Amino acid sequence: MKIYPIEAGNFKLDGGAMFGVVPKTIWNKTNPADENNLIDIAARCMLIENGNRLILIDTGMGNKQSEKFFGYYSLWGNDTLDKSLAKYGFHRDDITDVFMTHLHFDHCGGSVNWNKDKTGYEVAFKNAKFWTNENHWEWATKPNNREKASFLSENILPMQESGQLNFIKRPNGDFNFSEEMNFGIFYVDGHTEKMMIPHIQYQDKTIVFCADLIPTAGHLPLPYVMGYDTRPLLTMPEKSKFLTAAAENNYFLWLEHDAHNPIITVEMTEKGVRMKEQFEIQEIL
Repeated sequence: MKIYPIEAGNFKLDGGAMFGVVPKTIWNKTNPADENNLIDIAARCMLIENGNRLILIDTGMGNKQSEKFFGYYSLWGNDTLDKSLAKYGFHRDDITDVFMTHLHFDHCGGSVNWNKDKTGYEVAFKNAKFWTNENHWEWATKPNNREKASFLSENILPMQESGQLNFIKRPNGDFNFSEEMNFGIFYVDGHTEKMMIPHIQYQDKTIVFCADLIPTAGHLPLPYVMGYDTRPLLTMPEKSKFLTAAAENNYFLWLEHDAHNPIITVEMTEKGVRMKEQFEIQEIL
């Protein structure tokens, strides 16, 4: 098995929204804001090569939205999903599986593109199966008013219309792409309904793709919950359970949204679970 980082493009989000009730004087120490109160955000996806399977976890926000839309997110840097795939000798047509932690636009927007004449949409990975779970699909396709701006139908419905959508049938257990691969899933409901947190056994390590459960290293303290979470009081015990296990088992946490701390480990301290070490991805892989 091989694992590759796929940088799908950096953007910025409002620091206050990213840290909820935590005052700026505190979160600005770990996630410094610019003059517009925006903090750096990554879309660090993961590609797993396992035998004849190429499994992509999340796809970033894509490039099909309007200039006005992208203007809200202050895109920065030169990374794209296609450039990142090409760096390792791959093309999007090589992808066999796209695993979506959840269907917010910044995690699944790259799964769907415009068609050639921009009259409609088509899946961006024509040879891939798209994986979500039925509970989250129902939640995303009939969105509540709070999340409606994050669940965009053009990012979601073409996967079903293509016939390539698949539901993971074990909502309370693990899911493996093959017998040779240990791919566990931790389901959480605080951020959104049934977000999936993959645990991948890689050599002698457990690498966890943290999605929006732990967006950045600055979000390790339990009360540091995003304003985007639909059930913040549920996020805290979910984080507690997860981070306790991460500290006890020395998980390597793959931070999808942290532009400056790609992978970290954590440890238990008097103040709770805090960062132990920070790694560049090449140090781990």
